[in-house]
Amino acid sequence: MNNSFFERKYIVQGIFIIAAFLLTCRLFYLQIIDDSYLLSAKSNVLRRVTVYPARGVILDRNGKILVQNEPVYDLMVIPREVKPFDTLALCQLIDIDKEGFDKRFQKAVNFSPYRASIFEKQLSAETYARLQEKLYQFRGFYVQNRTVRSYPDSIAAQFLGYINEVTDRDIERSNNFYSPGDYIGVSGVERAYEELLRGQRGVQNLMVDAFNRPKGHFMDGRYDTLAVAGEGLVSSLDRDLQKLAEKLMKNKRGSVVAIEPSSGEILAFSSTPSYDPNMMVGRERGNNYMKLLNDPNKPMFIRPIQAQYPPGSVFKVVSALVAQQAGLIDEHTRYNCPGGYSYGGGRGFMRCTHVHGTIDLPAAIQGSCNTYFGNVYARMLDQRKMKPAKAYALWREAVMKFGINQELGVDLPNEKKGLLPTADFYTKRYGNDKWTSAYNISNSIGQGEVEITTLQMANIMAIVANHGYYYRPHLIKSIGEKKVVKKEYAEKISVDIDEKYFEPVIEGMSRVVRYNANMRIPGIEMCGKTGTAQNPHGKNHSVFFAFAPRVNPKIAIAVFVENVGYGATYAAPIASMMVEQYLKDTISMPKGVQERVINESNLIEPEVPKKPVEQTISKRTDNRRSTETPTRGSSNQAAMLTNKRSLIEQKQVQVR
Repeated sequence: MNNSFFERKYIVQGIFIIAAFLLTCRLFYLQIIDDSYLLSAKSNVLRRVTVYPARGVILDRNGKILVQNEPVYDLMVIPREVKPFDTLALCQLIDIDKEGFDKRFQKAVNFSPYRASIFEKQLSAETYARLQEKLYQFRGFYVQNRTVRSYPDSIAAQFLGYINEVTDRDIERSNNFYSPGDYIGVSGVERAYEELLRGQRGVQNLMVDAFNRPKGHFMDGRYDTLAVAGEGLVSSLDRDLQKLAEKLMKNKRGSVVAIEPSSGEILAFSSTPSYDPNMMVGRERGNNYMKLLNDPNKPMFIRPIQAQYPPGSVFKVVSALVAQQAGLIDEHTRYNCPGGYSYGGGRGFMRCTHVHGTIDLPAAIQGSCNTYFGNVYARMLDQRKMKPAKAYALWREAVMKFGINQELGVDLPNEKKGLLPTADFYTKRYGNDKWTSAYNISNSIGQGEVEITTLQMANIMAIVANHGYYYRPHLIKSIGEKKVVKKEYAEKISVDIDEKYFEPVIEGMSRVVRYNANMRIPGIEMCGKTGTAQNPHGKNHSVFFAFAPRVNPKIAIAVFVENVGYGATYAAPIASMMVEQYLKDTISMPKGVQERVINESNLIEPEVPKKPVEQTISKRTDNRRSTETPTRGSSNQAAMLTNKRSLIEQKQVQVR
């Protein structure tokens, strides 16, 4: 009995001794080894400051700066720490009124009385210098350093994009990576490469005195974390070529895209009218944004990838290649052109630019002969051992390999894919699948329902320059110091056309440039094609696409200028000057032609149009839909057969 009692006594004593030992060890760890509770205890004299990383800089292909960072200062406030002070003095220092002060302070209180929030963002260095001397007078306020974007040359606004403060939705979608007051890429490359550019935030724990003045880092910075700067990007743009494109396109609506065929790298990406990207930085950003948004010329609209037009003459190049690959024509195939193409048993007529007579394929490309390509299209659909609807589906499949009716995958958001209707579209329209080439003959010359973007136009030229393949067009050449290129942009994409079929097409394009003084470049053989898009409501649209030199091409280009006239008058000289500048670093175009091109303006007046017709034109243009009629060598209207009894309705066309 006694032995059992003593045994239990020792057990209980042992338990208490062990528990006391463990508690002592824990207290020793918390008070001597672990400083976290000391940090918490001293929180009333500490300020936790977020350190914002510098966003990655963006360079051009030659290492010249397109986007850099410059310091700005956010005035922060912790409402519960604010003591009575001279509010008017602070208002004067940061250039706001008393009403503005009250509104900002109430917003901070609503956010949190205990947490810091932005009171006034992006103070300039001059304002910060004035404020810093008297900041000790304003308890609860302090300044936080950060950087904003700066654009030394004020170019490539739509390509570069802009950043803005995060919204609640941005924070939610990022799984709370962002915090209120952070910035995020909204458009352009800033958005497409946000995760690389943004970097990683850091934290500093600063000790402050009774006057809210920093007195050093707590525990010598042991609990601080460093900010990690964002990755730098090397773009494919050539800064000087981009500047020239924007100079030549100044005060015009349109776009220019130039591509290096051997890599898919975009050398120039001009969307006009444009804007100074520096307008989207600073305290006036909000006002500037509304001005741009309400501008009738839509400067924030990214025309190279969002404006969709009938391709016109460039589509004849694709049609010629597809027909050769299908074995339906060759370079010696000849058709007679009496001045137009008769279809539907003589009930429709698609006019041509001239009476070309009997011509072969290179001559048809050179002369942009509607008759020739109308016959080729009819042969593709009507003269094969299958239903026209099936033949059309095969034709469409071959055409789409040129990047038509699909996104090319450029590294920018909101790219449009264009349009190339399916066979089912026409079957549904006409009520059965017995329709023939006469029902959509305008497709033969890149009209009707067919639409492509300027980027797709330039890419087609890159395909022709490469004799049958392309790399996805892209705007970023490499990422960070490791010069990493995304694997999707290194993929060689074939259009499944034999190389031998490109030469007769290229020969025709070479003749176009060879016999036109507004296009020729001394010492360089450029191959190209003009287009003049008819516009019944105003001046015609000017189009030109080309590549150069013919052997070992270095540049493929597409130029689309709205409402200025013929393709040879405006678009062709612009392309010619850009190609010569890129290849020879000089421009030999006569000064008179240069001045005429530069001085031409086609911007929409800021007043709202009063006439219903003008309102319709503006609306259609702003909706990214082309308002123009066919390009040079093409019909003015899509000849269409619309009744279910297969009656043909003629819409006679005129072509210049």
